[in-house]
Amino acid sequence: MNLDFLTFEQPIAELQAKIEELRNLQTTNSTSFDMTNEIAKLEQRCEQLTQSIFADLKPMQVVQIARHPQRPYVLDYIERIFTDFDELQGDRHYGKGSAIVGGLARLEGESMVILGHQKGRKTTEKVARNFGMPCPEGYRKALRIMQLAEKFKLPLLTFIDTPGAYPGIDAEEHNQSEAIARNLQVMSQLKTPIICTVTGEGGSGGALAIGVGDCIMMLQYSVYSVISPEGCASILWKNSKKAAEAAEALGLTAVDLSRLRLIDHVLREPLGGAHRDVDDMAVRLKQALKEQLKILQAKPIDQLLKERYQKLMAY
Repeated sequence: MNLDFLTFEQPIAELQAKIEELRNLQTTNSTSFDMTNEIAKLEQRCEQLTQSIFADLKPMQVVQIARHPQRPYVLDYIERIFTDFDELQGDRHYGKGSAIVGGLARLEGESMVILGHQKGRKTTEKVARNFGMPCPEGYRKALRIMQLAEKFKLPLLTFIDTPGAYPGIDAEEHNQSEAIARNLQVMSQLKTPIICTVTGEGGSGGALAIGVGDCIMMLQYSVYSVISPEGCASILWKNSKKAAEAAEALGLTAVDLSRLRLIDHVLREPLGGAHRDVDDMAVRLKQALKEQLKILQAKPIDQLLKERYQKLMAY
């Protein structure tokens, strides 16, 4: 897979380019020297360099990884983790709400309900998905799917990856804040196990609207915050170029939030981020979901609701 390297990854990109150049030379020139050992040395250096860079990332660099254009989205995980996925559409009031994907699926034969933000890859899909920013109809679609999970006593799994709820005039006209608030209220009392996983960006109320659960997990290079670093910098310093400083102050990384006990688990990603090995990341996520489901399903609903309430009050 051709990878888009971020600015801070350029030394890695240069080494990768040298490795590819040597491979091409060896393939096209049959009379050349055997470069297998040289390629192996460069690959080892590349891995060491990647480990060194990713061992000391700044918060704004983590934000860049969370926004990486090749980062896996909910449909990528559904394809690899679940079977028999049946997508449900529409809020039954106004629209489809395409920025949120939802439906029924099976995890190793067990039925459950899936919800997640979908940003889109190509331009046409990004526009169709509204760049992963849901309008009220998206949250109302999510609401009816949540209630379906409760009705049929199915676990609810949500996957969060959004810059935030859509801030347009039409969204406000359709009562965006009410749609988000209603979801928070319903999720806090939903009589079924809920696992929420931040896979990329967890942007403010847009993330919270499908983010109230019994277990909150974050991928290692995902972020979760009340506002984007650029938005925060624009408000505090009237200068979006101070986004890196804002990211430091916001404490938005998985490590920060775990230390504050605002999330329950951090899932380690493959070296270089989930986009470097989507299949491996899916295996890790699947295992974590199975483990947490086993714990939550062993508890009576009354106990689950009591602990969920205590979790929310502890914030």
